Amino acid sequence: QVQLVESGGGLVQPGGSLRLSCAASGIAVSFYDMGWYRQAPEKQRELVAGITSGLSTIYADSVKGRFTISRDYAKKMVYLQMNSLKPEDTAVYYCNANWPARSRAYWGQGTQVTVSS
Repeated sequence: QVQLVESGGGLVQPGGSLRLSCAASGIAVSFYDMGWYRQAPEKQRELVAGITSGLSTIYADSVKGRFTISRDYAKKMVYLQMNSLKPEDTAVYYCNANWPARSRAYWGQGTQVTVSS
């Protein structure tokens, strides 16, 4: 059974930091591109950051220089370090695993991030 379990969300003040974690099980993560997406109320889900199996990274313009995505193959973990958080970063953050060659994609259940004073 494939599972992506996010953790690390919460309430933080503007300018603060959070580190999200995604624990993967049931898949050979080394074959998958991994990503963090977010969805704010009444908005579409959007890509925040992605990291390929070859460790190439991509970021949304709105988070460049503030967020860093990383992965640990041995632990089957993906992380999103979020610094200098802004109220507009408030959303549910989802972990995604994608293997385009096999048309396989999985989602976690999401973790809430709220940036507010």
